[in-house]
Amino acid sequence: MTTDQTILFVLLFFVFVFLIWGRLRYDLVAFVALIIALVTGVIPKDQAFSGFGHPATIIIALVLIISRGLSSSGVIEVVAQQVGRFSRSLQSHIAAMAGISAVLSAVMNNVAALALLMPVDIQAAAKAKRSPALTLMPLSFASILGGMITLIGTPPNIIIAEFRQQAVGSSFTMFDFAPVGLACAVAGVIFVATIGWRLIPASRREHDATRDLMETGNYMAELHVPEGSPAIGQRVRDLDQMAEESDIMVVGLVRRGVRLPGQARWTEIKEKDLLVVESAPEALDRFVGLLKLDFRQDEAETGLLDNEDMSLLEVVVPQGARIEHRSAHALRLQYRHNVTLLGVSRQGRQFRERVRKLNIKAGDVLLLHGPRQRLQAISRWLGTLPLAERGLELIQRHKAWLAVGLFATAIALASFGMIYLPIALAGVVALYAMFNIIPPRQVYDSIEWPVIVLLGSMIPIGSALEASGGTGLIAGMVTDISQGHSPVFVLALLMVVTMTLSDVMNNTATAIIAAPIAVDIASRLQVNPDPFLMTVAVAASCAFLTPIGHKNNTLIMGPGGYRFGDYWRMGLPLEILVVLVSIPMILWVWPL
Repeated sequence: MTTDQTILFVLLFFVFVFLIWGRLRYDLVAFVALIIALVTGVIPKDQAFSGFGHPATIIIALVLIISRGLSSSGVIEVVAQQVGRFSRSLQSHIAAMAGISAVLSAVMNNVAALALLMPVDIQAAAKAKRSPALTLMPLSFASILGGMITLIGTPPNIIIAEFRQQAVGSSFTMFDFAPVGLACAVAGVIFVATIGWRLIPASRREHDATRDLMETGNYMAELHVPEGSPAIGQRVRDLDQMAEESDIMVVGLVRRGVRLPGQARWTEIKEKDLLVVESAPEALDRFVGLLKLDFRQDEAETGLLDNEDMSLLEVVVPQGARIEHRSAHALRLQYRHNVTLLGVSRQGRQFRERVRKLNIKAGDVLLLHGPRQRLQAISRWLGTLPLAERGLELIQRHKAWLAVGLFATAIALASFGMIYLPIALAGVVALYAMFNIIPPRQVYDSIEWPVIVLLGSMIPIGSALEASGGTGLIAGMVTDISQGHSPVFVLALLMVVTMTLSDVMNNTATAIIAAPIAVDIASRLQVNPDPFLMTVAVAASCAFLTPIGHKNNTLIMGPGGYRFGDYWRMGLPLEILVVLVSIPMILWVWPL
């Protein structure tokens, strides 16, 4: 191997290790790898940031914005609700939700599609008095399968299409993925609706993580502030540290029999006031002793939940959220925003003691308590997704047909080759902003910047690996291992290897690395590269064995109460099914 090849292989090895480890953000890992590659000279300085201007990066950013516009218009929400009403039995509900999830994921970002449908599914589970674990995994898997149908459905398809443009001279078009992707999606949806959901462990079927989180078992007490109490003269917020040390939360202030608005955190405490606190009984004595308070009234009630000024909101933490790897205490959530983190559910386990100092992970479900009118805004600031249907104030249903019409027109023009796809999508974004389908101030908020940084960093590394001959070395190893076998065997081997990589690392990075290897293998075998590229596109999207391979699997982990080892039970048969369906379809549509 040459020096450049050695450096790149070592660099990629550590990228894989850190991506699988998951303790560092994937965009940071990729960007550091890019800097190291530039410093060592394996990537020329004039190509340092070429990935950020790559068409694949631009298309993915534009698709994310358009997905936000489609959800803001309300058409997707209305369709999802209608489908939910016709699904009476569990199996029909899974089939209906999985079907619409696959369809939506074909025309918008599949993470956005799941985020829209997940609250509907959880509410349906609550009404039916069953665990959402039965339906969330089929919903997630269906959204991943649906993304395989079109060019814009999932980032790997966009990457493969643009790589074909560089390698062959023409790109895959919008619906070139449809024959294979649709066959896999239909077979996959039928599987998850009939057999797959039955493979979920019995212990998960009986467990409802979100319901358990809401059952906080509040013990409410009103503590009288007598003459000489150290609390007199302090503001309610000044008691935070002492309250936290005593495992108590001050949730309000009563003066002259009137509950002051919210938690009255900026109000100065006076003699004869009543502090409304939430606590376990054993923690009350210490707090009362420290502040020399009196028990005026104790009763177990749920006043916290019924307060007209305050409300509760369950949210799930996606990868890349502001609060990921940080705590509510570090973000000063209560001090800055008057919002309290009441509880955390992680893989079915609840945390309520010292939750404000707990480092939050992707997939966690958080129970937030704060002013009713601000909770949704705070959720967006934290980068979390509400596990309840969105408020009506965010939906512009009168613009639904306008949003759909503009998007459909752009897709049609791009499909017929009249306008270059990135330009067509950029036009849709501009019109969405012009007609206020997406408020202009929210356009940049709609982009998932960690994904953009990942792409912008990994594309130059992938190009350097190809230019240095590194992909040729890997392709040679694959062909040597499969020597004496038919190209069909090599195709199946490439799919299995790519699927395995996608299960343990980001699917976007998998596609970037595997695409040039696929072309090199086809060149060595002297066959058409298209079936090999299509194989990588399918395999990179099929991450069903773990919660870390795809963001959608991470999103459902907390609400479903799933464990790491739960995914392969449904995911492994599904991946085998995809191999059995996709290989014959690829060879039929894209002959060798």
